[in-house]
Amino acid sequence: MKKGLGFTDVFCIAAGAMISSGIFVLPGLAFSLVGPAMVVSYLIAGSLALIGVFSVIELATAMPKAGGDYYFLTRSLGPLVGTVSGLLSWFALSLKTAFAVFGLAEVVFLLSGGRVPLFATAAPVTFFFVFLNIKGTEAAAKFEVVLVFALLLLMGGYFVIGAPNIQLSHFRPFIIEGGGMRAVLSTAGFVFVSFGGLLKTATIAEEVRNPRRNIPAGFIAATIAITLLYALLLTVTIGVLPGDELADSFTPIADTARIFAGPIGYIAITAAAVLAFITTANAGIMSASRYPLALGRDNLLPPFTAKVNKQGSPTVAIILTGAVILASLLLDIEKLVKAASAVVISSYILSALAVLVMRKSKLTNYRPTFRVPFCPWLPLFGIACFSFLIYDMGMVAVEISLGLVVLGVLTYFFYGRKRSSMDYALLHLAEGVVNRNLSADSLEKELYEIIHDRDEVVHDAFDEILKTADAFDLEPGATPESLIEKIAQSLEQELSLSEEEIRIKFEERAEQGSCVVTPFVAIPHIIVEGARLFKILLVRSREGISFETDMSVKAFFVIAGSRDMRSMHLKALAAIAHIVQHPEFEKRWATAKNETQLKDILLLSERIRM
Repeated sequence: MKKGLGFTDVFCIAAGAMISSGIFVLPGLAFSLVGPAMVVSYLIAGSLALIGVFSVIELATAMPKAGGDYYFLTRSLGPLVGTVSGLLSWFALSLKTAFAVFGLAEVVFLLSGGRVPLFATAAPVTFFFVFLNIKGTEAAAKFEVVLVFALLLLMGGYFVIGAPNIQLSHFRPFIIEGGGMRAVLSTAGFVFVSFGGLLKTATIAEEVRNPRRNIPAGFIAATIAITLLYALLLTVTIGVLPGDELADSFTPIADTARIFAGPIGYIAITAAAVLAFITTANAGIMSASRYPLALGRDNLLPPFTAKVNKQGSPTVAIILTGAVILASLLLDIEKLVKAASAVVISSYILSALAVLVMRKSKLTNYRPTFRVPFCPWLPLFGIACFSFLIYDMGMVAVEISLGLVVLGVLTYFFYGRKRSSMDYALLHLAEGVVNRNLSADSLEKELYEIIHDRDEVVHDAFDEILKTADAFDLEPGATPESLIEKIAQSLEQELSLSEEEIRIKFEERAEQGSCVVTPFVAIPHIIVEGARLFKILLVRSREGISFETDMSVKAFFVIAGSRDMRSMHLKALAAIAHIVQHPEFEKRWATAKNETQLKDILLLSERIRM
């Protein structure tokens, strides 16, 4: 898919997916549950969203592909979990988008004095955004950027003008009678849908330029900015709007603006609400449609769901998403909120589990450019907190979620299981536990292609030589003498020299000086007669070989070339020196399973290519 999205696009799509009914409609319901302490509930929800999104960022920078958390979970936990998660996430984001469309329809309903039915507004709005996204992601993203900046400007004005009108008496009691910390936490789970769009923005990762920088920067900046914005707006709302009015309001921000800024303020904030609902609906359809696209690519749904048009937009998936959104509008609003929150929280749990599995599987080509801090403790803490939030939300949300899980399981067993076969990280983890070769290398190859595309690697002459180079492991108990013997045997046919002649050349080179460049790496190299000859050999000793020092060398880059290839010789030495300085090199070299993975370490290296 076309890479047309930069940092500003990612930030605005993520922010736009969050700012909507979660702040313009939901505060009234949240206030009725816990009172002014709902500000704390929003802060808790935002903090947990940031913890959860760390896992999403790590996975997205390692695998920036359409489908977001579905793609990560399929490649880490397997196609069954991936199918269930993909359908859950698709419906969850469609439900959240429907919530935004409901908010927009509610505004039109109120402004018309009740003369325009909700569905009469919801249907054409949904059709419009389906059409816009079919026209292309870049067009939808540019539209999103303009709307989000306009929205942030209006929200900033709301806080600046409203803050002087805050009445501290409105914050007493801080928690309504019969509440307590349990109610605050329960409300945090209820309002978590306000941050749901953030997780789903990962579905557009494949279309982001320089994903190694723009995805972490865009996601983290959006999470922090929107969490603080929510807290500031809610503080003004509680401090200005009387509690009994706030608890019964479906337009609390607009009602507050009417008090401190009159009709003009009401109109301005109503316009901001409309912008917010539009941005969320736009970003929601854009992101949600990538789930059936990804499922179709993997043959877990019919292939026609993965078709894209000339603009690179998944037309069928977008149309299906629009249909689900319209159907979702028939749900009761409170059930809609709880179901969407529960499924979004479940996705965060699965993403944290995926990070733990990917880390433990020790895949050589799993190379995220952002890593979850304090792993595994922070993901485990997040899993525990998210599980509590779901439990505390009650059975309605759990029942809807379980229904969607059953639908996903049936879809996999009756359709996807017979049509899709893939390697995944959990198999590699099982391989390590039972010490058996249970899995193929298809996942490593897929990750190789992803990293190659993500980093826009353009192979140079050194890479081209590496592609045809031999690589092997030495037997346990190898010595410097047996190493040279093995090298001579391998290079005999390549150089048209006898094994004895090659062995003598390496021994003579060793007498001139040590080939050990670090305690872990050695570069034995010789000059041979001939023209246009240049060979590289990769050798690994898992136990290590001791030379004249106490160093135990495990990585050997053997170079043999003719004199006319001196320039290539120097380029190879420079490239190897750069590669082995990477902090992850020794770990990757030690855990690589075979010849292909040893070569991948070098071919995907972060170095200047000439």
